[in-house]
Amino acid sequence: MHWPKGIAARGEVRAQFHHVIDVAPTILEAAGLPQPVSVNGVQQRPIEGVSMRYSFDDAQAAGRHETQYFEMFGNRGIYHKGWAAVTRHTTPWGVGEQPPAFDDDVWELYDTTRDWSQARDLSKEMPEKLHELQRLWLIEASRHNVLPLDDRGPERFNSDLAGRPVLVKGKTQLLFAGMGRLSENCVLNLKNKSHAVTAGLVVPKGGAEGVIIAQGSRTGGWSLYTKDGKLRYCYNFGGLRYTYVESAEAIPPGEHQVRMEFAYGGGGLGKGGQVTLYVDGKKVGEGAVPATLAMLYSADDGCDVGEDSGAPVAEDYPPYANGFNGRIKGVQLDISGAVSLDHLVKPDDAIRIAMARQ
Repeated sequence: MHWPKGIAARGEVRAQFHHVIDVAPTILEAAGLPQPVSVNGVQQRPIEGVSMRYSFDDAQAAGRHETQYFEMFGNRGIYHKGWAAVTRHTTPWGVGEQPPAFDDDVWELYDTTRDWSQARDLSKEMPEKLHELQRLWLIEASRHNVLPLDDRGPERFNSDLAGRPVLVKGKTQLLFAGMGRLSENCVLNLKNKSHAVTAGLVVPKGGAEGVIIAQGSRTGGWSLYTKDGKLRYCYNFGGLRYTYVESAEAIPPGEHQVRMEFAYGGGGLGKGGQVTLYVDGKKVGEGAVPATLAMLYSADDGCDVGEDSGAPVAEDYPPYANGFNGRIKGVQLDISGAVSLDHLVKPDDAIRIAMARQ
């Protein structure tokens, strides 16, 4: 902690238990700000944390964060008043590991006030204390929406397979220039299905150059962009295989609509598909993608409109200064799968969709 005007102590240590969820409440209290009840009209859940401000001026103050649950990939833990109970259910990166039933997991018990490194397991010596903490974990898990436990592996990353609610409703999504770093759960799920990406562009006199929209990173994803004036699509299969489809001719200056249609091959997850590029409704290029990523593009890179802000999806544009040099009027993602002879999105429809999401 560094706050010269607010903390008199210098170079001291505090031993009270706290967790990363306590950082926000600490900053709010130090700044004299209340926790927000509503943000942009959206009701907020109470912040689940305890301010550390009380400990700044009193090293011996009784800890106020007395209980904290933990859960990740089925691995669970609970801290309560100096005691800790933990169990390893599975190794998150263990490929092919068959996890046991949750009831068969072996729990360990530690007294962190005397054994802060958790070297001596007391579960056999103090079974009642262990049971007490196990029950407390269930209570905390119920309170904080951890249940039901789900020990599926890669399937959990794909909202369609996991059955997880997503922020996007319906089969289309309209994005605009400047929207960026959108996580995969904030963007229409295009995996394992036919889809289309349509963008309205204004191409400058010097010709089109730069990223229109990209999702993912060098570890996998897709990008629709222009290079040397031509419309280009890249599918990055896990950083192992790059597939490029390019228009035969450059896009002339002026206002145009470009579209990429992906016809999914079907027959299971992660299959390939046929890519077709259009400019103003005219087919300008096509190619085949051998295989696709079924679960996840990137753990920490998102979707950007007008640039590729993270690690680049494609190999033929730089990791920075790759933004589109013209104007992007909007980009529509579509998973309806409808085949239409008219590849142009009508302006009235675009306005209607945009207004419906205000």
